[in-house]
This record gives sequence, C-alpha cells and structure tokens, in this order.
Amino acid sequence: MSRPAPDTISPTAHPPRNATATLPGRQLAGIIGSLALAAFLMILNETVLSVALPAIMADLSVSAAAGQWLTTGFLLTMSVVIPTTGYLLQRFSTRSLFVFALSSFLAGTVIAIFAPSFAVLLTARIIQAVGTAIVLPLLMTTTLSLVPAHKRGAVMGLNSIVISVGPAIGPTVSGAIVNAFGWHYIFILMAPLAALILALGSIFIKLPSRARRLPLDVPSVALSALAFGLLVYGISSLEHAGENLPATIACFAVGLLAFGLFVRRQLRLTHEGRELLNLTPFKTRTFTYSVLLIMIAMGTLLGTIVVLPIVLESGAGFGTLAIGMMLLPGGLAQAVAAPVFGRIYDRFGPRPVLIPGAALLAAGQWMYVAVDADTSLWVFMVNHIVFSIGLALLMTGLMSSAMASVEPRLYGHGSAIFTTGQQLGGAIGTTIFVTVMSLLSTAKLAGGSDLAHALFSGAHVSFVVGAVLATIGLAISPFIKVGKAH
Repeated sequence: MSRPAPDTISPTAHPPRNATATLPGRQLAGIIGSLALAAFLMILNETVLSVALPAIMADLSVSAAAGQWLTTGFLLTMSVVIPTTGYLLQRFSTRSLFVFALSSFLAGTVIAIFAPSFAVLLTARIIQAVGTAIVLPLLMTTTLSLVPAHKRGAVMGLNSIVISVGPAIGPTVSGAIVNAFGWHYIFILMAPLAALILALGSIFIKLPSRARRLPLDVPSVALSALAFGLLVYGISSLEHAGENLPATIACFAVGLLAFGLFVRRQLRLTHEGRELLNLTPFKTRTFTYSVLLIMIAMGTLLGTIVVLPIVLESGAGFGTLAIGMMLLPGGLAQAVAAPVFGRIYDRFGPRPVLIPGAALLAAGQWMYVAVDADTSLWVFMVNHIVFSIGLALLMTGLMSSAMASVEPRLYGHGSAIFTTGQQLGGAIGTTIFVTVMSLLSTAKLAGGSDLAHALFSGAHVSFVVGAVLATIGLAISPFIKVGKAH
C-alpha cells in the first residue's frame, strides 16, 4: 500500500487544541446531549427484542434458534464494525459520522417496521447495528475531546447511564409495548425518536473538521472482521456446540488465528502510522485492568438480564409485564447513582467509586445465588437494585479511568478498544449464563425434575459463575488508579 501523501497529517502528530474554550456551554450540552440520546436509543434497541422474541417467532413462523439470530446478528455486526472506528474517527468529521450512524439506524428501523419476513427483519437489525457501533465510540471520544478533565467524571457518569441503563430497561419497555400493541410497535415508536435525535444532532454538532487523509489498510479490516466476527459467533453458538462441535471448534481456531495475525499486523503498522487500531493504550496497566473489569461488568449485566426473564416467566409463572416492572427500579437506581458518583470521581479519583461499585456488583450476584422458584418478586427487585447501583458506579469510574490513561491523539482508538471489550464481555457473559443454565436444566429434566426446579437449578449455577467473576472484578478494582498517558 502506498504511503500517505505529503500533505497528510500523521496520526502520531500533536493532537489539535481542546475545543472546550471556544464552545458555548449550550452548544457543548447540545453536542454531548445529542450523542448521549442517540447512544441511549441504540443501546436500548440492543436488548429491546429479548422479551419480544416469542411474539416475533410466532408471527414470522421461525424457530427459537433462528429467532436468536436477531441478537446474534446484531452482536456480530457490532463486533466487526467497532474495531474500525478508531480509523473512522480520525478519517471523518464528528458531524459526518453522527449523520451516517443515525441515518443507518433510522433506515434499519423503518425496514423493521415493514419487514414481511424474518430475513428482512434480520437485515434491518444488521443495518441498525452499523449505526450503533459508530455512535458509542463517537460519544466517548467527543466527551474526552470537548469536556475539561476536571468535569469528565460527572459527564462520564451521565454517559454511563446510556450504556448500562439502556440494556436494563430494554425488557421493561418491550414487555409493555408487546403486551399493549405488538412487536411492530417497538420499531414504530423508535423511528420518530431516531429522526428527532438526528435533527437535534444536525443542529448542534457543528465543529471544525479534524478529519485526516489516512490510508485504509484493507488486510487489517479483513483480519478484524474474521477475528471478532468468528470469535463472537463461536461464543454465541457455545450453547448448541454439542450439535455441531467441529464447526464450533473451527470458528474458535480460525478466529484466534486471525486475531493473532491482526494484533501482529497492528503492532507493525503502528510504527508506520498506518494501523487500523492502535493497541498502545494496553501498555498502561490502568487501561488494561479497566477493559478487563468492564468485560466482567457487561458480561454479568447481560447474562443476568437474559436469564432472569426466562426463569421468572417459565419457572415461577410471572408475566412479562411484571418481570419488566421488576427490572425497572434497578435501571432508575443506575440513572440516579451514576451522575452523583461521577462528581465523586472528579473530586476524589477512581477508588472511592470503583471499589464500592465492584463490591455491590459482586454482592448483587451472590444475592441472586440464593433465589428459587418460591422467592417473592420483590426479593428479585432488591437484588437487582443492589447489582444495578454497583454497575452504575463501575461504568462511571471505568470509562473515566481508562481514557485518562490514553494520549489525546489515541482517544478514538482507546474508545474503540473499550467498546469492543464491552461487546465481547456481553457476548461471553450471555453465553456462559445461558449455556450453563440450559445444560443443567436439561439434565435435571431428564432426571425427572419439574420445569421450575430444573430452570432454577440451572440458573443457580449460572449466578454462582457470575458471582465468582464479579468477585474477581472486586479483586482487580483497587489496582485501577488515575493513569497518565504515556
């Protein structure tokens, strides 16, 4: 591949001056607010179909295995696109990326409204995922670039609401909509919101373009797609690995090989300024531990949210709406706690936020271990509130701590890595929780147990695994400090 033209700005050049001083407060709030609203809607969309899947499967006459592709396909697309956002954030302006991401999401939503078949609906979800993959790193990078360092904790606290509360209340929203109207209305109600946010962003996001004419390394894109796509697919298919074990093993083998080649190529291309994803942030211990802890947090979050509706509806006999309402207070608790502890982070640093957050996350998971088919719904609600507050603290502190250790010129790459970690953690956690529950509950049913006992026995072990992972996260949390970019 040819080298950049002489007028190309190298990605290792000094970063542009912080634009905070020249931006009026209203415009800054409008920019961050537009991006946060977009990210919230898109993350809400990521889990909003979890409760609606049975209705979609019945309406479109597809099996559970096929229906699950509405989630798997979404995650696969995210895992392929997100690693490229480090490059995209340097190559295109903030406004251009925002308009493209919202337009893509809106187009996918409109297609989903009129989807006549499952294949069209799956295509719509993939188009939605492209926009979602771009908006999340864009929100984080823009916050870091425009918000003064002494206020970032508070703003990151608000941003953490987007990332953690969206998945938490997705089942609540979809449960209410499906019960009242039907699954099509999930997308019917989402489309005007997406159009409104696109309009708001078009008004407020007016920043000087810092786009750079960078060469795109096509082999890196191909290796990234193979590596992350096959690994996420392999993780998602573990539940049914027994049905086609050679294919699952092949997915992991090729995915790991592609991942190794991708890392090796990025390390070599970084010296030439042509990398797709700069891995330099991993040289900082704070960044590495933050990525590991966010993977644990997102894994336990999505794993819990997927397992709870299954055991409560099929095992304990609660209705979809009741389950959604049970999850709602936890989401609201996150929304209240995140900004408060963001300000605490700004004043005292990460430890007073991260250590209690990791402790509450682990406590919430251990509390779930004790539930059974006779447990009252309010006990599940209390457990979820404790878990959710811990998650809010972690999300606030981790995003701020991780990116504080990254050089400004690498904000886009650091954001891409952090967001990729979130998605991989979520995929791994969901698979672990569901696979463990499915295998054990199937064995219990074969042994003569009733469905409720079988499901809760399987979920019990899933929650034990989640609690152990969360406890490992608690052990990691004291090692995350305010890092300095190297």
